[in-house]
Amino acid sequence: MDGINRRSFEGLVKSSIHFLVFSSIYIAVCALVMVHQTNRLLSLQYDFIHYYLFVFFSTICSYNFHWGLTPAVKTDLVRLGWTVRNKKLHIILFLIGAAGSAWYFFYYTEHWFWLGLGVFLTFLYSAPKVPFLRTLRNIAIGKTIFLAMVWMYVTTALPIFISAKNWGFLEILFCTSRFFFIYSICILFDYRDRDYDKKEGIRSMITYLDTKGVDRLFYLSLIIFAISTCSLAWIGFTNLQVVLLLIPGILMVPLYYLAKKNFSDYLYYIILDGMMMLPALLTSVFY
Repeated sequence: MDGINRRSFEGLVKSSIHFLVFSSIYIAVCALVMVHQTNRLLSLQYDFIHYYLFVFFSTICSYNFHWGLTPAVKTDLVRLGWTVRNKKLHIILFLIGAAGSAWYFFYYTEHWFWLGLGVFLTFLYSAPKVPFLRTLRNIAIGKTIFLAMVWMYVTTALPIFISAKNWGFLEILFCTSRFFFIYSICILFDYRDRDYDKKEGIRSMITYLDTKGVDRLFYLSLIIFAISTCSLAWIGFTNLQVVLLLIPGILMVPLYYLAKKNFSDYLYYIILDGMMMLPALLTSVFY
């Protein structure tokens, strides 16, 4: 492959990666993989195919809505630059996602309350970016919690509600484990954005904490994750399943220190976002 063709190929690969990641298709796939793990490990029985489609379109809708509200500013950041240049695409993807999620919502109208709760949590996360809802920035102190809660709820709790399975310690511990693992990842995103949030007047928990405080919060999240995950071995999960669920939590420790120094969009939006589905991939491959 000569120099020109090689550069063209590399440019094509890079553009394709940017599209898949920054259009939120990648994060939507992460959500599907996580839902699949929930269905499999908890042996849930329901119309999961339509739920997969609902989750996919809902993720596309909510993330493109969130990024579509980003101000058009000059920037050297890869993700933000792509977003500014592709505002129309974000709008199109938002509309496609909204139409798709609305369509598949009607397959689960009897569960409207639980679905509506997920929509409300999503709204709390993105609301501070809406121009006429700036006063809601005060609730952004819990934006990291809202985001982690949305991810846990949509990929774990909501499938349990829809399947009409009775809640027990197994289901509660699994939800707890997933929430605190996701929360440990969200802490890093908030840490990276803390200066921007302060400038914009967005108050989040991370903007109030110093570096040591953020470290303590991160490790507290991982400790609760580890305790709840290990407890699963006593009420239904095999030792292998528990080990596979714990591995991503162990990997988060070196990633935490790396991500505090390296704010690369590729590290955050490919590696860290991908960490959310790593437990599901491990349990699918090795169990």
